[in-house]
Amino acid sequence: MSPSRVYEHPEVDEIAIPRVLFALSEPLRLSMVRVLAERGEVDSVELGPDLPRSTLTHHTGLLRESGVVFVRAEGRKCMIRLRQDDLETRFPGLIGTVLNGYQEAAPAEEDA
Repeated sequence: MSPSRVYEHPEVDEIAIPRVLFALSEPLRLSMVRVLAERGEVDSVELGPDLPRSTLTHHTGLLRESGVVFVRAEGRKCMIRLRQDDLETRFPGLIGTVLNGYQEAAPAEEDA
């Protein structure tokens, strides 16, 4: 039996605003964060069921490395959750503001 995958995550005080903002600047990743904010922890496949595995891994890896999400292995699954409390501690109000702005902009983009 092989050992479980272990993922590295930045400590709370290592989470940097430029990396978080970069991670949130891509619409697909922002959409993933919105799903995590609404649903809590999910299997990473649920964040992009139609995406190639390599694309999903790239985006979730970037979110993890930036400190936006926490990833853990559970058998063959890759469980992922938003680091809401850590982000709120580090940058109060940031995630809520970004997600509120994203939700408000979505209808305007659909009308265009």
